[in-house]
Amino acid sequence: MINSIDRPNAQTHFPDKINSTDLCLAPLPNVEAPLFTVPIDSCDTHAHVVINDPDHPMTANRSYTPPTASEAHYLSMLNSTGMSRGVLVQISVMGTDNNYMLQVLRNNPDRLRGVAVVDTDITDEELVQMHDSGVRGLRINTLFGGGISFDALEKLAPRVEEMGWNMQFLMDARQLPELMPRMRALPCTCVIDHMGHMPMPISLDDPGTQALFSLVKDHGFWVKLSVAYRMSEHYPEFSDVTPLAKALINIAPDRMVWGSDWPHVAIKRMPDTGRMLNLLATWAPDEKIRNKILVENPAVLYDF
Repeated sequence: MINSIDRPNAQTHFPDKINSTDLCLAPLPNVEAPLFTVPIDSCDTHAHVVINDPDHPMTANRSYTPPTASEAHYLSMLNSTGMSRGVLVQISVMGTDNNYMLQVLRNNPDRLRGVAVVDTDITDEELVQMHDSGVRGLRINTLFGGGISFDALEKLAPRVEEMGWNMQFLMDARQLPELMPRMRALPCTCVIDHMGHMPMPISLDDPGTQALFSLVKDHGFWVKLSVAYRMSEHYPEFSDVTPLAKALINIAPDRMVWGSDWPHVAIKRMPDTGRMLNLLATWAPDEKIRNKILVENPAVLYDF
C-alpha cells in the first residue's frame, strides 16, 4: 500500500534539497502581465494561505517551512492575475488544522472555495460546517509530510460523495499503474493535482502517463493544469511540459482547470505567478477552450 513516505525512486520533485526547517522563499511581489484577455469569473483553482502562530502551529513532520501567506496577500495575487475567483487548498504543513483557511473562506463567501485535509474520524457535523464555509473537496497527499495518505482513501471517498464534493490527489502519476484498481473504484468525483506531478522529460507512452490518460478519458477524472515549474527541466519557459498539458486538454477540455500553486513553496528559484497563467496561451490557444479551463469548468467543479 502506498502511503505518504512511499515515493518513486527517480528524480525528486524539488529542484534542490529543502530542509524542513529552512524558511522558504517568498513569492515575487510583481507578476508578468497576461498575454491574453482574462475572462470575467476566471478562477485560480490551486493556491494556499498559511500563518504560523501559537493558534495555528505547523506540523512537526512537515517537509518544508513556508513564510506567512496571508489572506490580504493572497487576494492581492488574485487581483494581479485577473482572477475573480479562487480555490484554497489546505497546505500540508498545517496538517488537519484547516481553521485559517476556513476563516479566509468565510470572509470571502462569493469569491472563494476550499479543499480541506481531514482525518478519517471527522464527524458529519464538522463536514457540514466545512461545506457551509465553502469547502468543496478533500485532499489526499502521497508526496509531502503533514498530509493525509492513501490509507484514508476508502474511508473518506464515500463521505466525499455524500457531500457532493471532490477528492483531490497530490501524487506522482508514476504510482498510478499499481493503484488503478483502487482509483477506478472510487465513488466520488476525483481530481489529479498538478498534471500528475511527474518530473520531465517523460514520455506520453510512459505507463504512469498512460494510466493518467485512462483515468481522465475512461473514468471521468479531472486534472489541474499547474506546477509546470516543479516538473520542468527548462526553466523558465517550461516547454517540456507543453506536450503533456496539450494532451490532457485534448482528451477532456471540459474537465481541465488551472491553478497557480501560489505561494510556490519549497523551491530554490521563485517562478513568476503571471508566467504560470500565461502558459495557457500556449497550452490552450483556442479562446473558447481557455475560457472553459478558467471559468466554466471550475464553476462546475467547485460550485460557484
